[in-house]
Amino acid sequence: MAKKSVVSEAQEIQLAIELIHLGARLQLLETEVSLSRERLLKLYKELKGVSPPKGMLPFSTDWFLTWQPNIHSSLFINIHKFLTDHAGASGIEAVMKAYKLYLEQMPPEPGVEPLLSLTRAWTLVRFFQSKMLAMAPCDKCQGKFVVDCLDLNHAYHCGLCNMPSRAGKTRKVRDAKDAKDASDAKDAHDAAAALLNA
Repeated sequence: MAKKSVVSEAQEIQLAIELIHLGARLQLLETEVSLSRERLLKLYKELKGVSPPKGMLPFSTDWFLTWQPNIHSSLFINIHKFLTDHAGASGIEAVMKAYKLYLEQMPPEPGVEPLLSLTRAWTLVRFFQSKMLAMAPCDKCQGKFVVDCLDLNHAYHCGLCNMPSRAGKTRKVRDAKDAKDASDAKDAHDAAAALLNA
């Protein structure tokens, strides 16, 4: 019996290490891993060389509904749904597997954080579980995108088919960056559509 608990603790440590490497915040670790807060803090500092960031987790659905985050979030949640529906994945393992596949499709530039962090992806799944967010098909491309459950989503047009006029533009961003963002968004859209039609 003692041996089983040691194996279980080793598995929890391995899970915590993998989550930290993927960018998990402390609150996510405390929810998904049964190790003590002190142990998680020590592990985080050992792996990252710094203390974990302070502050609350995102608690609003608004971020997931803005133009570029919506495209990334929709890609992730389509992958997650595919894994839970067809590959027998569940819980934090499903989130981790879906997040790794998302990063393969949308790798960030070297030294740049992914637009959709693991903690946001995990929060997104929780919003879906609590029925705060849902998927709606785009009337034009038929891809499925993250929407607010309380919105009227009849005749919905996604952010790629109905791109905002200033999508991705800031004072410091040039046309080449806009073109890359649009290309990345289209790649995400195509990958999600391919998964849904598989």
